[in-house]
Amino acid sequence: MAIEVNATSRSTQGKGASRRLRHAARVPGIVYGGGQDAQPIELDHKELKQQLKLEAFHASILTLNLEGQKQQVLLRDYQMHPWRLDVMHVDFQRVAKDRKIHMKVPLHFVNAEIAPGVKMGGGTVSHVLTELDINCLPADLPEYIEIDLANLQVGHSVHLSELKLPSGVESVQLRAGEDLVVATIQVPRGEAAAEETSEAAAAAAPAPAAEKKPAGGDKK
Repeated sequence: MAIEVNATSRSTQGKGASRRLRHAARVPGIVYGGGQDAQPIELDHKELKQQLKLEAFHASILTLNLEGQKQQVLLRDYQMHPWRLDVMHVDFQRVAKDRKIHMKVPLHFVNAEIAPGVKMGGGTVSHVLTELDINCLPADLPEYIEIDLANLQVGHSVHLSELKLPSGVESVQLRAGEDLVVATIQVPRGEAAAEETSEAAAAAAPAPAAEKKPAGGDKK
């Protein structure tokens, strides 16, 4: 999904200048990196606010159109007003085709409804992770990573080591030796509670008394 961000150069800086921009429905921002100087920019608030609603806007290579000059960038940070739905500031980072980038990409879970642990076991899917830290070249950056739950049994989990990542993409945590749980199907609450009650009752029950033999021993 190709997304273009329109921006213009910003010559004035400081809190007062930024406040005046916001009053004019503009958002102050900055683009940096790529071996070039940081460039203050400003963007249309309404347009940027709509783009921030797109999942791909947060995990894709964007085209920044800065007064007719286009460059490839990543959204690196943005600040929202504490209680109003207003964008206060935005940061973009230029990308180089030959340098790997570190990004968080969303996870999309599919086939949960036909997983044996859900369909036959009555379990519920718990998404332990909703995004993944990855390293890759800009050209290999995926918009999302799909997790297929079609074969997941109740009480079982999917780990990072089981994911099929796109070519050229590596998990930052897995490379560091952290094989984290991504998703699991939990035992239904009622069934789990019943098992716990049964186990507790069994543990609390008194041991059967030893059978007493009649005095004088066995009669022949």
